Amino acid sequence: MKRKLKLPLLFVTIVLVACNSEKKNEEEKKVTNQQPNIIYILADDLGYGDVQSYNSEGKIPTPNLNEMASNGVRFTDAHTSSAVCTPTRYSIITGRYNWRTSLKQGVVSGYSKSLIKPERTTVASMLKTQGYTTAFIGKWHMGWDWDITKKDSLYPIDNLKSRPEVNFNTDIKNGPRSHGFDYSFGFCGSLDMPPYVYVENNTPTMTPKKTTISVDDKGVWRKGLTSDDFDHASVLQDLTDRAVNYIEEKSKGEEPFFLYFPLPAPHTPILPSTEFLGKSNTNMYGDFVMQVDDVVRQIRETLKKQGISENTMIVFTSDNGCSPKANFKELAKVDHDPSYEYQGMKSDLYEGGHRVPFIVEWPNKALKNVVDSTAICTTDFFATCATITGYKTKDDEGEDSFSMLPLLTGEGKTEIRDVIVHHSVDGSFAITQGDWKLLVAKGSGGWSYPSNWQINNQKLDLPEMQLYNLKDDIGETKNLITEKPEKAIELKNVLKKLILDGRSTPGAKQQNDAMEDWKQIETIIN
Repeated sequence: MKRKLKLPLLFVTIVLVACNSEKKNEEEKKVTNQQPNIIYILADDLGYGDVQSYNSEGKIPTPNLNEMASNGVRFTDAHTSSAVCTPTRYSIITGRYNWRTSLKQGVVSGYSKSLIKPERTTVASMLKTQGYTTAFIGKWHMGWDWDITKKDSLYPIDNLKSRPEVNFNTDIKNGPRSHGFDYSFGFCGSLDMPPYVYVENNTPTMTPKKTTISVDDKGVWRKGLTSDDFDHASVLQDLTDRAVNYIEEKSKGEEPFFLYFPLPAPHTPILPSTEFLGKSNTNMYGDFVMQVDDVVRQIRETLKKQGISENTMIVFTSDNGCSPKANFKELAKVDHDPSYEYQGMKSDLYEGGHRVPFIVEWPNKALKNVVDSTAICTTDFFATCATITGYKTKDDEGEDSFSMLPLLTGEGKTEIRDVIVHHSVDGSFAITQGDWKLLVAKGSGGWSYPSNWQINNQKLDLPEMQLYNLKDDIGETKNLITEKPEKAIELKNVLKKLILDGRSTPGAKQQNDAMEDWKQIETIIN
């Protein structure tokens, strides 16, 4: 015979259930209303066509990025501000076009001073004012100030061949900690660029005692000082482990966090771990891409395990197009093209140089399984974070950044920007507005044919500028400069205004950091 529940006990049970339900609702409401955690994963030299959700004919498996795309927004017309490393990173962190700085072409070295001026607001320093704790883990490549005791007599420190003497027993200055990051761990240049030394919170973790030897003429890496705790082959996983630990630690706190996680891969040296060797059935580059995809798996699984995945916004993209070091000819033998249907590669003004995969996953707020063809730029991260957190941007902050939030949520969705300015390794400009793209250059502006070297040495007779209708000619094969000269003049005038105004967003005019001897804009502003 069943015992009857006494009335007082029944009442208490109902009250407890109601209280627990109310408490659960309050917790869910709290989670929904609080600021999201933000993680920005930046791959290094990953091509648009290297991610399967962007290239159905691609041969490199990327299951984790595919899953991220199916649970978020996948942008198909996303561009980096530059076709090479350093400039793009500057623009992500500041929301400002890289060519407004003193760096008008190329990249900085592992010994270069900081490209970011001390007074410049970064996305990290901005988010700190909004209650965020912030961290950088990975490849910096925007310069910081080593304690240089003796300069290289042959090369200035910005030259990639420079090997000055450094006191590694003293702290660096003007690094990530000076630009808004509460915690920082990483190295100054690229994985193929000395010195190969980790720096944690301004302090080198070890004094380098050995030298990494340059490997043949293929540019696998450059000769330079290396510390004992810096193992090129394990750097990617070592950084990932540190990022995972950071997420686990911060998930226990009350403050939202921002993690800027720029990877050193699949940039050279192409060193996939044993687990991934041969796994892609393409080449070692394809294997390394698969390891990058696995980094995404580890980050996403950590977020789920800590119970914070729903209110964490993850951005995944690349700093430019694929490098020729991936070996395009070898990959073509297995019918894989890192640039997909686009012309060019890393360094170029052509689409293959700066059109990149760009995926945003934010379960609580962002749309799911959506493909968005709106034109966006990596400069837009600053304004997006400002809008999300309610920060009011000043006139001298994020001058080239437009908020992507309406595109992520679908609320008030619209074209967020009118134009995108592109920049190549040699400092050449291009501008896209709607279907039209103007290249203020005779050739690629980079390494692919026709490069400046080929134009000059082969005495190629080419028009001064190139005009393409991307809607009809996405491969940029038919130059319409002679058929549509008025359109070229129109676009050039738009570009001129954006350069001279010091901004592309609404607001008061600003100054570019350097204008003297800026040869690349002579044909634009004169």
